[in-house]
Amino acid sequence: MSDSQPQQPFQSPRSGRGEGGGHGPAHGPSQSPSRGRSHLPDDDRDRDRDQSGGRVESDGRGQSGGRGQSQSPGRNPGPGLDDGRHHSRSQSRFQGPSADPAHAHGRAHSPDRGHAPAAEATTLLLAGARLTDGRTVDVRLSGGRIQAVGTAGSLPAPALSRVDLGGYLLLPAPAEPHAHGDTALTADGEGPVSYTPDEVQRRATEAALLQLGHGATAVRSHVRIGDVHGLGPMEAVLQARRSLRGLTDLTTVAVPRLLTGVAGADGLAMLRDAVKMGASVIGGCPDLDPDPTGFLEAVLELADEHGCPVDLHTDGDDPGRLARLAAMAGGLRPGVSIGPCGGLSRLPLDVAARAADQLAAAGVRVTCLPQGDCAALERRGLRTAPVRLLRAAGVRVTAGSGALRDAGNPVGRGDPLEAAYLLASQGGLRPGEAYDAVSAAAREAMGLPEVRVEAGFPAELLAVRGDRIAGVLSLAYSRIVIHRGRVVARTSAVREYCDSAVAVALDLPRQGRTEPGP
Repeated sequence: MSDSQPQQPFQSPRSGRGEGGGHGPAHGPSQSPSRGRSHLPDDDRDRDRDQSGGRVESDGRGQSGGRGQSQSPGRNPGPGLDDGRHHSRSQSRFQGPSADPAHAHGRAHSPDRGHAPAAEATTLLLAGARLTDGRTVDVRLSGGRIQAVGTAGSLPAPALSRVDLGGYLLLPAPAEPHAHGDTALTADGEGPVSYTPDEVQRRATEAALLQLGHGATAVRSHVRIGDVHGLGPMEAVLQARRSLRGLTDLTTVAVPRLLTGVAGADGLAMLRDAVKMGASVIGGCPDLDPDPTGFLEAVLELADEHGCPVDLHTDGDDPGRLARLAAMAGGLRPGVSIGPCGGLSRLPLDVAARAADQLAAAGVRVTCLPQGDCAALERRGLRTAPVRLLRAAGVRVTAGSGALRDAGNPVGRGDPLEAAYLLASQGGLRPGEAYDAVSAAAREAMGLPEVRVEAGFPAELLAVRGDRIAGVLSLAYSRIVIHRGRVVARTSAVREYCDSAVAVALDLPRQGRTEPGP
């Protein structure tokens, strides 16, 4: 059986008004924004305004009065797609933009106008979910947040807003810190890749939906600007972002090629324009500029000016260059991420350890790509970053998917659980640590609020059939994805065997039996 990727027919998103695109991750009480600027998550500043207000009811004494349901009347609201009727295949269902009243009228939601998307008013009960600590609980969601967590059967909810998660492990949803939506899904095309706005928008939308089906409810997409395409790809990905509002949070990183010399002047001007358009992160690849230090200086200066985070591509094979980056980036808030840094694994151990210490001291995060490098470096790395060495030095490490079926990785799947599986199977991390790299650590790197399966936290969740993290990373087929408190994607996979004596003896799921398998 293959864990096939969910598919969604592309609907051309309706045009909408441009967004401001707020900049920088949120600071906790111990951090002070430099120069008095407001630093909020990668997505727009107003998004978390929807999630930060409101009283959290955690006593299990009823519901908050939302009357919307996450499923249409007459449809089984639980994850009962494993019903014995679908043999050796996967299914996925999306609640597309048409389910959102604002999309039905051709406009994007504007949380700063004092209202959240309609879906966030829904009260939803997740019944019988297993947690990583072994408890089986009910979880009630309302207003885009976890309202209450109680023992199984203790939290009532209307029948049509109940999702049965028996047999599922409930986890904080992954986030994708390193995607390339503008080039995704181009590996199988014939001839030159098209960068018309419609094509880029289609690819970026479909890629984000594929990753949503895998569980990533937030995606940071690096978008190349300049060259002959100018700002066209950035405009297209920003339009995809608007069309996906309410389904997934898509943010953009502006990636110029050159920023120094005569040729770099145009790149720097275009980078400024990209930030004004709504790119919320500044990126690039200093290794490809004739003056890597000058490139880095230009990026950090612009990021400090606008209060943007920085996310740079580097192979990490030059310890001197890494030392300069650490020295220059140390004081920048809201922070700097680099990746994929596979070149660190090719350095002598003592040299790599010294570089890791410098990155840790400067607070520079590293985003590794266990599934393979992306095309932005214009070369293919053979090794991933030395994750254990970096973590031992105190570097905050997250993991991304990188290429999704483009020139960088023609078979890339964009699956965060596969990245976690590779960190556990080849990177030497424990399963829980590996999952943290694609969930909590990824969200932190992207400036997103922390998620725990506890009352008061954002309802960004992933339910995967299984009972332990290790099993989930090994056989993560059936998944239910929850974003802002509603089910936005389901993937159901059923494996059945012929009705043989050995299948009967082992009580394996068999064809013709209606109950779901283990």
